[in-house]
Amino acid sequence: MLQFPPFLHTEDKVTIISPAGKIDNNFLKGAKKALESWGLKAVTGKYAAGEHGRFSGTVKQRTADLQSAMNDKQIKAILCSRGGYGAIHLIDKLDFTKFSEHPKWLLGYSDVTLLHELFQYKGYASIHSLMARHLAVEPPTDPCSLLLKSLLFGELPSYQSPEHKLNIEGNAKGILRGGNLSVLYGLRGTPYDFPAEDTILFIEDIGERPYHIDRMMNNLKLGGILEKISGLIVGQFTEYEEDSSIGKKVYEMIAEMVNPYGYPVCFDFPVGHVVSNVPLICGGEVTLTVENKGAKVKFE
Repeated sequence: MLQFPPFLHTEDKVTIISPAGKIDNNFLKGAKKALESWGLKAVTGKYAAGEHGRFSGTVKQRTADLQSAMNDKQIKAILCSRGGYGAIHLIDKLDFTKFSEHPKWLLGYSDVTLLHELFQYKGYASIHSLMARHLAVEPPTDPCSLLLKSLLFGELPSYQSPEHKLNIEGNAKGILRGGNLSVLYGLRGTPYDFPAEDTILFIEDIGERPYHIDRMMNNLKLGGILEKISGLIVGQFTEYEEDSSIGKKVYEMIAEMVNPYGYPVCFDFPVGHVVSNVPLICGGEVTLTVENKGAKVKFE
């Protein structure tokens, strides 16, 4: 299990940065307000509301914001405001020297998967979670927001997922790793690729055509990843059109590919580019139990 940063307490400081795409400043303000309603002190990075083409700033500016947050011993968590392409520019430019003296939680999903992989490579757990727009738009009673709040304050989650006809029953224990499938695919063959052994893998994606998903899953198969992992959690694949030319739907395609391996597989788990996007500890030890009545994911 990777090192967990300290969980938060009331009055702890959290910063919001934009390591990739640009974002409407109103979402930053809304997220700041939501975090403060949790009893936290929220600040925004110098370039969090910036704009440089499709990005929130130049590579130098975005790196500076994240590095500053990592170095600041007063900051206990770093919320990435949004995904969008761009985090790849930062991955080889960050220094963990000061961070290692006072680790903190990194929060976000989508393109932030790159940073989760980097933090795990360096030995630290992080949290795959909702981001600024969600906090700004959803009501204070939003279940996923409250789950994130509870997790940040030290309450490890346990999730129940309804039965699904493609689920593969079984029990497994391992280290939870994963995130956005296309981002994970882009890191294959690099030092930041996740280790397959003892891994419970979770995947999600948005806007990818079914044959692209098939290509990426075949990469995991041919690279020996699918045969080595201990279990698979299949999240939400959204904003794409089904392609009848490949002969099967996305979930069916994935199920057929992993069926020979015999480990538990949970489909339609609430994680991804959807409102029901529960927080998951990347690098945390989990038990995955899949039965005919549904699936359970429990952090140990």
